[in-house]
Amino acid sequence: MKLIENTEGLDIDIISGELDDNFSDFVFNTKKVVKDCLFVCIKGRNFDTHDAIDEIVKLGAKAVVVEKDIKRDDICVIKVDNTRAALARLSAAYFNHPSKKMKIIGITGTKGKTTSSHMLKKLLEQNAKVGLIGTNGITIGDIHRSTLNTTPESYELQKTFKECLDAGCEYVVMEVSSQAVMLKRIEGINFHIGIFTNISPDHIGPDEHKDFEEYLMYKSLFFKQCEKTIVNADDEHSDYVLKQSTSNEKYKFGKTGDFVINHINYISDKDFLGTSFCISCSDVIKDKYGIESVGDILVGIPGEFNVYNALSALSAAIICKVETQVLQSALKDIKVNGRMEVAYSSHDIKIIIDYAHNAISTESLINTLRQYKPKRLVVVFGSGGNRSKDRRYSMGEICGKMADFSVVTADNSRYEKTEDIIADIVEKLSATGGKYITIPDRKEAIFYAIENSKPGDIIAIIGKGHEDYQEINGVRHHFLDREVVEECLEKMNERN
Repeated sequence: MKLIENTEGLDIDIISGELDDNFSDFVFNTKKVVKDCLFVCIKGRNFDTHDAIDEIVKLGAKAVVVEKDIKRDDICVIKVDNTRAALARLSAAYFNHPSKKMKIIGITGTKGKTTSSHMLKKLLEQNAKVGLIGTNGITIGDIHRSTLNTTPESYELQKTFKECLDAGCEYVVMEVSSQAVMLKRIEGINFHIGIFTNISPDHIGPDEHKDFEEYLMYKSLFFKQCEKTIVNADDEHSDYVLKQSTSNEKYKFGKTGDFVINHINYISDKDFLGTSFCISCSDVIKDKYGIESVGDILVGIPGEFNVYNALSALSAAIICKVETQVLQSALKDIKVNGRMEVAYSSHDIKIIIDYAHNAISTESLINTLRQYKPKRLVVVFGSGGNRSKDRRYSMGEICGKMADFSVVTADNSRYEKTEDIIADIVEKLSATGGKYITIPDRKEAIFYAIENSKPGDIIAIIGKGHEDYQEINGVRHHFLDREVVEECLEKMNERN
């Protein structure tokens, strides 16, 4: 397999040995080295494989790609400026550049990536096969698997693109994290459309970004790889993102711009909890894509911020020339696991499952659900162990002030005691005068909230969302909030 000559945008310097561009395989994990392979050295968080070249040579590699000045007599050493960027470009070549044969749509932002990507997939797949890559995993047709990262490592990403192509996908919709940009996972990919949902301080710390400015910079760098850029006009940083974008076409969505929200209506009935709204399009969109407005759009996930998520997806769908009828109806039954997921809806009660696990997202969720005028808003929540205590304090304070009743329970306790985490939450919650009960067992807590519900209640079970485990003392035990809700409702039906 000739690999380097088929790799685009790769500048190399042979600093020792001679290059024989005919490799048996291409690897970057020392456990997968085979004879005559090309090995790419990567500096990771805990280990730098530049330090393992002796072992790599012994295992039979033919050449190594490095970013350090390493000269050896026993192997061909190929130097590049950045081995992570090289890994991405080599991976694309290894799988024969699959992303070039499909339309790749990337979505980035602090919040909304997962929901927006699922919505866009739902819109596009009415007329085409669509692959999906993101926080909730990888979906290709009926095949679904989990991922370690929101945006997989470049090799895994290109491999997934190849699987999508082989499955007949015309589009791939993917979440693009700032870490993926910083670590060069998307290097060399040409995105048909890039979408910016919003940005707020997050992912800042020793192993992520040094400050908000760096976080914003990496989010914005993504749009130098996009043919078309769509941004949330109502985010204060949207103009900065547009200035960084090198796209041929740049559009805004929101209360102003090229795709404008009109007539939002919050709907709550027996079988539906969500919104309806209309879109007005600019003259530019009308002239280029033939749509002036779209009315009576139904979205089956509650809240104004999900109107924005829907609008981001709908804007991209309009650019992809999805029919008006599909735009109006395809999102009515949308469900995104753990993201404002309507787990149950009746005349009496409604149950929501959401990933909200900090003060900002919890406050947003409560404000959103208040728009549906529940008689009581009950929140079931805990907080993760071995994380900043500020998170649990602030969530306790928010729920104490804003919820009608709180059921304080376990989340992922990790290496802390659940009782200690609950005590920290209650310290701030009780000071607000808010009503609450503590039930350390999360299953019992969910059962309690449902079994003691009153007509008109909305019950929000938050913190874990799509997660299908509880982590206790380093061990992950199967646990999915939705399954517990279903079990409780089933037992209540049996009793009745």
